[in-house]
Amino acid sequence: MDRTGILCRRYAPVVLLLLLIAGLAAWRLASGIAPPEGTPPLTVTAAAVLLAIGFAAGIFSGLVGVGGAAILLPIMYFYLGFPESVAIGTGLFVVIFTSISGAWGHRVRNNLDTRVTVWLGAGGVAGVLLGSWLFLLLVDRSALLSLILGLVFLGPTLNMIREGLRPGRSTRAEERRIDGPSWAHFSFGVLVGVLTGLTGLGGGYAIVPGLIYLFGAPVYITMGTSLASLVPMAVIGGGIKVAQGFVAIGAGLILSAGSIVGAQVGAATIRRFAPATLKLVFGVYFLYAAILFIAEYFGVALP
Repeated sequence: MDRTGILCRRYAPVVLLLLLIAGLAAWRLASGIAPPEGTPPLTVTAAAVLLAIGFAAGIFSGLVGVGGAAILLPIMYFYLGFPESVAIGTGLFVVIFTSISGAWGHRVRNNLDTRVTVWLGAGGVAGVLLGSWLFLLLVDRSALLSLILGLVFLGPTLNMIREGLRPGRSTRAEERRIDGPSWAHFSFGVLVGVLTGLTGLGGGYAIVPGLIYLFGAPVYITMGTSLASLVPMAVIGGGIKVAQGFVAIGAGLILSAGSIVGAQVGAATIRRFAPATLKLVFGVYFLYAAILFIAEYFGVALP
């Protein structure tokens, strides 16, 4: 295949996603749909900030295999003034586009285990339906929701930081598959789906360390498989959040546009980083996010 054909194969879906974003934005403007209550106004400056944040979240997503909501949620809630429930819903909405873009970027570079992706995604869809129902029960209990978010963030961080600082020797780094029975992948997907529907975090924060530590997955293949398995969870979970009225569609589309491009950058550059470096970056960020949410539960404000 010539260079033009390779470029078309890699980036044609990205162009289609961006055209879809433009069409949805035009529909949103024409329909005059009001954003959820408490959503900050969408000024030109705010739109530029959201685009930049989305781009950065997309790069991080492509590098470490998360959908991006785990980066967006703390920023939207703590620094941009979005209500917690809207930050959760909008973040999961953005994951729809980020995960599709990033998954395709990894797919064309063979950083993906198709069998595991299918079973994780199937289990995730079942779990996200239950998680979305639980979210409705907790949406008015923001303090408890913050504690749950903090504990969920905290779970995978310590092992990731430890292995990032003290990487072990591995012979699996270049393998192209993930071991384990299909029923185990499906069950793990159900658990991740419940957390996705409940917290709106997409699930990559759980899938990445879960595949690495439970199934011994190679790091690079883990990142692509994680993003691909997030697609059905994000579509179902994000769609439910839209129907429930917890998505700021205008802000979400701008964030999505940036993240679609950023995810391609991350997927294209992942193999320039050592696995231990990716683990350390992943762990440090989520430790910070966990501390923010847990501190809020106890009434402590942190920068």
